[in-house]
Amino acid sequence: MKPFNREMVDPEYYRNMTRKPDINNITQVLRRKPPSRPTLFELFLSEPLVKELVGPSSSLNRDVKSEFIKTSIEVFHKTGYDYVTGFAGDFSFPVGRVRQEGAKTISLNEGFRITDRESFEGYQWVEVEDSDFSNLDTYANHMPEGMKLMVICPGGVLENAIALTGYENLCLMLEDDPGLVREIFDNVGSRLVQYYEKCIAHEAVGIQMSNDDWGFKTQTMLSTAQMREYVFPWHKKIVEVGHRHNKPVVLHSCGNLAPVYDDIINDMQFDAKHSFEDTIEPVEAAYDRYGKQITILGGIDVDFLCRAEPEEIYKRSAAMLERTRCVGYALGSGNSIPYYVPNENYYAMIAAVHFNTF
Repeated sequence: MKPFNREMVDPEYYRNMTRKPDINNITQVLRRKPPSRPTLFELFLSEPLVKELVGPSSSLNRDVKSEFIKTSIEVFHKTGYDYVTGFAGDFSFPVGRVRQEGAKTISLNEGFRITDRESFEGYQWVEVEDSDFSNLDTYANHMPEGMKLMVICPGGVLENAIALTGYENLCLMLEDDPGLVREIFDNVGSRLVQYYEKCIAHEAVGIQMSNDDWGFKTQTMLSTAQMREYVFPWHKKIVEVGHRHNKPVVLHSCGNLAPVYDDIINDMQFDAKHSFEDTIEPVEAAYDRYGKQITILGGIDVDFLCRAEPEEIYKRSAAMLERTRCVGYALGSGNSIPYYVPNENYYAMIAAVHFNTF
């Protein structure tokens, strides 16, 4: 491991970085095979990074699709990823949630549309076949050689069910009307399967991610039995879509999922798991526990990235590369890079990949 130095956190190095993307490299990692070089993985990068690396006038404004896509590709390319994260199109499940100006969070009990069978019958579902998937062509037209899209969905099976009903309402509904709960999950899950079927064969797509937060610090959002009854069968079908096209499928899910790792690995058969927190299980322990069965992605805790000194971040990141040699592991944060992670701390993490070799 090279010793830490200030060049490693100099944004000028990353502005001029010439590392060529190679989708085959990250694919090897996702299949737990040795890659050709140390490898990075991230879900999203922050707007402060975009402005520092791409230019002060750059923006991750999703309302301007083509500019958002081009900017996303550029910042993922400059920082050394083999792929870029993005949505295939505008398909969604409309709800009434509105983020108040200045607010950083939204309650899981706000904006719901479905409270009973009458409101369920009146809900206007968006159909996948009526949605615009032109994002895929835009990604394909602007992607550097060797780079592909990791396609994600507009919230997962459980997330959208909660958004449509409200979390507390869903818990009550599970007792009062489980048949209605079944219909809600089936309507969400079947459409997400169609969404992935619509985009997985496109030339732009190299990786499929099913992004669906299942838990919090101590347990899953629903009981293990309820997760297995309502949520997991649809994820199994989602994984099958990617595997039919020989593309690896990643699960992004926050929370303590210890009781359901066997389901993740052996039933749903995800290729990789993303999102780890030190307060639940540090990524080093997660890799030792599960790394021979499923690829472990990221895991450098976001709180650690915010609070630690750059040299400390670099050393922990480099140690993960030495521990794993990227067999079933790619380096990245525990979740994503939000605006409050200092840019130089992010650079300290990825420097472990850029300044070291196997």
